[in-house]
Amino acid sequence: MSSKNYAQKSAAETGKRAALVVLAAALLTLPLHGQHTPNGPGDTSVSPNPQTSTASPQSEQEIMQELAAMKKRIEQLELALKQHEAAEQPTTVVPTAKATAPPPASASVPAVPAAVPEAEAALSQDTTSAKPAKAEPFAFADWTWLNGNARTKTPAFDSKFFTPEIRADVDYIYDLNHPKDDTIGGSSEVFRSNEVQVTQLGVGGDFHFDNVRARVMTQFGMYSTTTPRNDASPSRGQWDLADAYRYVSEAYGGYHFNALHGINVDAGIFVSYIGLFSYYNFDNWAYQPSYVSSNTPWFFNGVRVQIFPTEHLKIEPWFVNGWQSYGRFNGRPGVGGQILWRPNGWLSVLGNQYALGEDALNTPGRVRYHTDDSVEMKYYDHPERLLDKAAFSLTGDMGCEHGGGVSCDTNSSKGPKQDFLGFMMYNRLWFHKDLYGFTLGGGKINNPGRYLVLLPPINGATATSGTNYFTENPGDPYKAWDASATFDYMPSQYITFRWEFDHRAANVPYFSGPGGITPPGGNTGAPGSTVLGWSPDLVKDENRFDLAILVKF
Repeated sequence: MSSKNYAQKSAAETGKRAALVVLAAALLTLPLHGQHTPNGPGDTSVSPNPQTSTASPQSEQEIMQELAAMKKRIEQLELALKQHEAAEQPTTVVPTAKATAPPPASASVPAVPAAVPEAEAALSQDTTSAKPAKAEPFAFADWTWLNGNARTKTPAFDSKFFTPEIRADVDYIYDLNHPKDDTIGGSSEVFRSNEVQVTQLGVGGDFHFDNVRARVMTQFGMYSTTTPRNDASPSRGQWDLADAYRYVSEAYGGYHFNALHGINVDAGIFVSYIGLFSYYNFDNWAYQPSYVSSNTPWFFNGVRVQIFPTEHLKIEPWFVNGWQSYGRFNGRPGVGGQILWRPNGWLSVLGNQYALGEDALNTPGRVRYHTDDSVEMKYYDHPERLLDKAAFSLTGDMGCEHGGGVSCDTNSSKGPKQDFLGFMMYNRLWFHKDLYGFTLGGGKINNPGRYLVLLPPINGATATSGTNYFTENPGDPYKAWDASATFDYMPSQYITFRWEFDHRAANVPYFSGPGGITPPGGNTGAPGSTVLGWSPDLVKDENRFDLAILVKF
């Protein structure tokens, strides 16, 4: 290397280090913003504690004096930097280089503080060997805009070991059919009319320590009765599984493996992703989801493995007892899985698949298949405007059953076609920095055989009992559609005041009419049984207003 190149390289490197050293010295010697630095016995500057301060604010003249002193200090530091560079030059001088003139005798060069060597040593440490941390899955964007995802950005409380969670869902439903027994059927979220009801009160949270994880969430209120009621699997065998799990919506434990971008293995009861909408209404754009969501599982009982190959992708296989069931309906459990892809902050693509479960009670050999796929897109995002955000979701479902007297094929000689076909679409607008929200949406299904249709609770009917007043036999027709308009007021990230109008319709009498679906004097005989001289009042459509207060901490 020539002496000229050597000099240039050494000067550049030395200059950079000198600049860092002097900058560190400046930061160490200059007082922090708002820090009380006594100037002498007569100091009357502002105290850092406003509760104990008795001095008056600084005048404009004093502020200007401080600014002038800071300017002088900067000039001194610049001069010190030039001197430091000159002292570090190599002894071999390039002939064409100009000699550095000594500083004027009047220049005051500040002494380098004792802390500077430590700062220089810290700056000179080699950090190239440190491995970059892998990005947290999906942490590259804010996903609180998604339908089915909680909009809370920060927990109200958190710790290294436990993150608590509290949910409250209280509603008042005004049904324009005015059923005299105040009973609403055909919904997995709305159950009583013209009354204030606690749909769900959940207390629980997430435990996390040393890669071990667990989650528990209770469900007190209407959910503790209505959700187990739609599961017929406890009828097969003993130990009353419906009561064992009645007050639990989520309960699982597992382990996080530090491989790829993370792998989680969990076992227990976890909420289903099928149908896009969350089991918890606080997380959703609407209170009453369309049939594609309301008629598909809200929970699975089994084992899941969440694999994150990248920060944009999740692959999640399932091994579960069955289709929203605490136990097996027959001799075979179900398998399935999810693929979730989020390539950027405005698009989420979700695919859920389920297969092989024998999920019809007392019908061995009837096998179920289902695919549920959604896309959500945020197509407008301008926080500075009145309309600050807009997004839509689109979900499509297909499924069928074969065996046990039914077929996936219309022309099959093995029985009537039994399938499921449906879609739902919602559009959401946010206003005034997410203070208000407005959603329009709806959907439609066709489900011959009614194997996924929610059975109306006529005379106490359950998924196990069935009822002759609304049969679910192979080939029974069922087509339904709905639309809704939802307005939200969200003064805090932890609460939503919701007003919603729902119109729901079917091609057969299905919804509670003015006469209700309860016999005079209450339920009579076995659940769902026929009562002589009485028939439920079922109608083909339903219009109602839903008012709710939703809280999540």
